[in-house]
Amino acid sequence: MRRRDRNTAMVKLSVLDQSPIRASGDARQALDETIALAQATEGLGYSRYWLAEHHGTAGFAGSSPEIMVTRVAAATKHIRVGSGGVMLSHYSPLKVAENFKLLENLYPGRIDLGIGRAPGSDGVTAAALAYGSEVGIEYFPTKIADMMAFLADEPPATKPFQSVRAMPAVTETPEVWLLGSSDQSAAYAAHFGLPYSFAHFIAPQVSAPVLKYYRHNFQPSDVLAEPRANAGVFVVCAETQEEADYLAASRDLWRLKLQYGQHLAYPHPDEALAYKYSAQEQKVVDANKTNRFSGTPDSLRERLGGFAEEHGLDELVVLTITYDFDKRLRSYELLAEAFELDRGEEAA
Repeated sequence: MRRRDRNTAMVKLSVLDQSPIRASGDARQALDETIALAQATEGLGYSRYWLAEHHGTAGFAGSSPEIMVTRVAAATKHIRVGSGGVMLSHYSPLKVAENFKLLENLYPGRIDLGIGRAPGSDGVTAAALAYGSEVGIEYFPTKIADMMAFLADEPPATKPFQSVRAMPAVTETPEVWLLGSSDQSAAYAAHFGLPYSFAHFIAPQVSAPVLKYYRHNFQPSDVLAEPRANAGVFVVCAETQEEADYLAASRDLWRLKLQYGQHLAYPHPDEALAYKYSAQEQKVVDANKTNRFSGTPDSLRERLGGFAEEHGLDELVVLTITYDFDKRLRSYELLAEAFELDRGEEAA
């Protein structure tokens, strides 16, 4: 067995799953693959399995992480399962707290509640999600405060609701994370004393300063005494660099179309490689390559380990999408082998 590198020895790996839909597939297939991937990565030694929230897109099937957390937790045994994340700006803090207190009762000690500020959709869809509510994004901090109070069975900050309690009661609250890709989300995480998950796969250029800002401004809370952070990273791992780049070509085209407002299903690599990029489109594609890691197990062990060390992280949340599910699963397998993840709980 190879000796673990210094910069990978303490790095845990977790999973972020957006339940991607391939161009020739459908939502049912994507959700079935989510369950299969969760079971497989649990056996491989991954620490968490987070389910994303997206709306109004043909590319992702995961519109309700609360439901998917329930399904994934039921299909697994010990891996932590959570939302990555619930877009709290759309919803009632009471309802979110009740959902996750219920989940904590069903799967004690295994539930994470990741919350986000981004809409996870276009503007019109976001308005439809909040239909009937005049509470805008400017109330997001208050929603965090109220949600945390409801989780802790304490009076919320909003005075008219101070007699309200979120049920059912729990002996231990879910682990709450704030997810984001900007200094604004970092500011909220720091202010409320919450762990912070930075989306490198969205905004790689600001990863270091945003994490530094979070740590510098962190205020200890009842749930966390010191700053704690991880990062979401997009990874494609394959036996050769050529295969990894081939598989990642799908994402190059998909992200390009997304930036032009086209929410498409995930294309085949051959379609992406055959696409005639204009000079401007090629610049966009090249720029987007900075927010993904593609390569062999050895190269990714070095690059991801170096990234974690540089950013002071002991956990990376890995997002992998490929057109073929078996290639996606193989990527997680190769990465687990490269980082020598502990499968002890599986053997137990």
